[in-house]
Amino acid sequence: MFTGIVEELGEVTAVEKLGDACRFRLRGPVVTDGAKHGDSIAVNGVCLTVVDTADGEFTADVMAETLDRSSLGALAVGSRVNLERPTAVGDRLGGHIVQGHVDSVGAVLERKPSENWEIVKISLPADLARYVVEKGSITVDGISLTVVDAGPDYFTVSLIPTTLALTTLGIKGPGDPVNLEVDVIAKYVERMLGHRAARDGSADDDRTAEGTAR
Repeated sequence: MFTGIVEELGEVTAVEKLGDACRFRLRGPVVTDGAKHGDSIAVNGVCLTVVDTADGEFTADVMAETLDRSSLGALAVGSRVNLERPTAVGDRLGGHIVQGHVDSVGAVLERKPSENWEIVKISLPADLARYVVEKGSITVDGISLTVVDAGPDYFTVSLIPTTLALTTLGIKGPGDPVNLEVDVIAKYVERMLGHRAARDGSADDDRTAEGTAR
């Protein structure tokens, strides 16, 4: 589990095509400190497994499913990426619960700079809109952000100077893809309520049938 608090702005140093998969080598001295084979590191919000580490870099294999459902397939040598290690038990939860399982890819629509912050508008697939609410949390390229405005096919976030300076959102422009992960709690609540509605509906049908039989 992650919290969406980016630890380091890393860089892709090598890309190896492996047919229906890809192997990335990424530079990240902070997140590789103490990392070993089998550990997890979030790359632009995607939970990847460390294959090996050396000299402040690590490699990770990405299968076709992940390449298709995230923006990682667009990465090239020199691309900057947001990096975060998993949260340790007992650590502060600085952002919100982030699984590292990307729901979809959105795109930066527009940027509106102001004196001390910047408003960024991002496209949102219609099937995810029900999980995004004003003042709720959403993960964009692995960054835990608070939603300012939630529309039917977009949302906006307000970025402080630290976020602009230390994450990929400081350098992405209109049209650039971003990985989106909605709040997993909202998805669990929806599913539980759906099961409850189905169960209650079945109970109502049983009572109606019983009354008709009588």
